[in-house]
Amino acid sequence: MREPDAPAAATGGHLDRPAFYALRSGGWRDLVTLLHPPYTAWHLSYVALGAAAAPEIHLGRLLATLGAFFLAVGVAAHALDELNGRPLKTQLSNRSLIALASLSLAGAIGIGFAGLFLVSATLAPFVAVGGFLVVAYNLELAGGRFHTDFWFAAAWGAFPALTSWWANTLRLEHPEELAAGLLVAAGCFGLSVAQRRLSAPVRELRRRTASVSGEQRLTDGTYVPLSVERLASPLDAALRALSWAVVALAAGLVALRL
Repeated sequence: MREPDAPAAATGGHLDRPAFYALRSGGWRDLVTLLHPPYTAWHLSYVALGAAAAPEIHLGRLLATLGAFFLAVGVAAHALDELNGRPLKTQLSNRSLIALASLSLAGAIGIGFAGLFLVSATLAPFVAVGGFLVVAYNLELAGGRFHTDFWFAAAWGAFPALTSWWANTLRLEHPEELAAGLLVAAGCFGLSVAQRRLSAPVRELRRRTASVSGEQRLTDGTYVPLSVERLASPLDAALRALSWAVVALAAGLVALRL
């Protein structure tokens, strides 16, 4: 048996920030961190993918849908999430977070309301469901029943894609068009499940783990010390890669269709 390359037990301290994209706390940096930039871009990509699955992309509708989901998810949902437990440890006051959430959600609903008159009244269910999901998920209403892996993937994965697909399609006469929209929504649901399964353990490591001790023994007899950093690093790397890859994929498909 080979001699251990490191002591049989090791500990790792806290990672210094609550997320790989989090900036140093304070001032304008808290606003940037609050937006979860890689994740916001990732979920806005689902809006683009939904539009790309439509028979025709209406650029104005796509831009409006992107704007509405940026306000609802990128700002309002994240502000409510920070209000509910301070997971990002920002110094933003409760009053500021409530104002950001309220104004952004009102703006998103306002865009949707305008769409009822300028595009189609059939957008009404999407506007209503979207507003409900922002509040129910992030404030963990009904005892947290809407704050689950399923609802994360449905609300922030499938729903943006399906909303955008419908805004650009507005018909159900052709089964192949409906199939395309549903398949893309299902794919976005699956990507969000993957995001959740990667982000949940790395959040626990970054935000709630004081230390890790132990070792990994390889088949050649080598011992590898375990630490918070060693466990978190591949999870963060996968999330980084997925966040830009999905954005690039969505941008490429929209560019092809325009």
